[in-house]
Amino acid sequence: MTSHFDAAIIGTGQAGPALANRLTGAGMTVAVIERGRFGGTCVNTGCMPTKTMVASAYAAHLVARAADYGVAIEGRVTIDMKKVVARKNLVSDTAQKNIETWLSSMPGCTVMRGHARFVSASEIEVGAQRLTADKIFVNVGGRALVPPIPGIDQVDFFTNETIMDVETVPSRLVVLGGSYIGLEFAQVFRRFGSEVTVVEAAPRLVPREDEDVSDAIRDILQREGIGIHLATKCTALSRHGASVVAQLDAATGPAEIEATHLLLAIGRRPNTDDLGLDRAGLMVDQRGFIPTDEYLRTAVPTIYALGDCNGRGAFTHTSYNDFEIVAANLLHGEHRRVTDRLTTYGLFIDPPLGRVGLTEREARDSGRKILIGKRSMTRVGRAIEKGETLGFMKILVDAETSAILGAAILGTGGDEVVHCITAMMYAGAPYTTLQRAVQIHPTVSELIPTMLGELAPL
Repeated sequence: MTSHFDAAIIGTGQAGPALANRLTGAGMTVAVIERGRFGGTCVNTGCMPTKTMVASAYAAHLVARAADYGVAIEGRVTIDMKKVVARKNLVSDTAQKNIETWLSSMPGCTVMRGHARFVSASEIEVGAQRLTADKIFVNVGGRALVPPIPGIDQVDFFTNETIMDVETVPSRLVVLGGSYIGLEFAQVFRRFGSEVTVVEAAPRLVPREDEDVSDAIRDILQREGIGIHLATKCTALSRHGASVVAQLDAATGPAEIEATHLLLAIGRRPNTDDLGLDRAGLMVDQRGFIPTDEYLRTAVPTIYALGDCNGRGAFTHTSYNDFEIVAANLLHGEHRRVTDRLTTYGLFIDPPLGRVGLTEREARDSGRKILIGKRSMTRVGRAIEKGETLGFMKILVDAETSAILGAAILGTGGDEVVHCITAMMYAGAPYTTLQRAVQIHPTVSELIPTMLGELAPL
């Protein structure tokens, strides 16, 4: 027997449950299909568990620096990884259970457990069950990319998902990938006591960022004793007893590094390869993403792609914004577009990076006349008081329109501070509005008006 619904949602990441709530609230019948744990990447293997471990690592770092604050700690400080993992699991498990309970008790919502595959553009099979729906929303997320490095099938390795279940501190950890995920774990495990080496194929860390940001991040990590190899590729992997040996090809010549643990952090891929998309009349692009228009509709107008699988942002906040766009347009006749949102994200090392809008490189390439403001965290009272003065803040302004074009806040509280700039950009307010705003003292934010008062041509 085939059941019919007004809408079907495949996956329960950030967009799925919220959309189900809005659609059922509007009187629609909704089927929600989940093959694994409720909550998607963020709740189970991404933001929540990783930031819980980042918090544990920050606590360890503060303990190590206690003497700098006049605090004496007697005895040897140790890391109980089993308790770290248990705390991480509690946070993640609680969140995913809450989502499952929410969906299961939602009036008008039918939860189906199993793997969804398209039969046609309007029909889905979930195991032995079949359903049809007037509209279908694909919210299937992504997973870690495992590269075809020779010998990778002969060694044990971890991804961002499995490394969080390690119950002993790795002795020597090699991280392949010097971008957002890799660097967060590199710092976490270094603070837990691991000897950590990062191998990055690009000539600098997080190459998406400006050079000054990349250089500052490298300095932050190296100060903590993390080894960094840039412009270096891993060409082969092999086992040496209980260890893993990585063969490296660097500008200085071939080399090798041996580790007890290997973390792969070189990218992610969408979970779109086993949905039967072709039977729905859909194709994916070269990277596996489902193409959409600016309203998140696919080539089949009744099918939408939300979250990590559409290639329009691999973040929890962009996935949730996908839901907001779709719900506003379908239920309220609005014309919200994914192209209206600003690029904004964070890198959650310590200190964190908060980013919004254009990078300095992108601003230069735009052909505009640019004004730039920049201030080191060593000149920010709040950072000095906390003893956390690494990093800097930078803001870019259009010299002719006074519009704020972008900003990077790398420093204590940077992931929060950046939002006052983000709000100004969404409001379309000139930089002078923020410059004249009175900020609370003592905070990091209070130096943004000062920085805007010192703008200079780029």
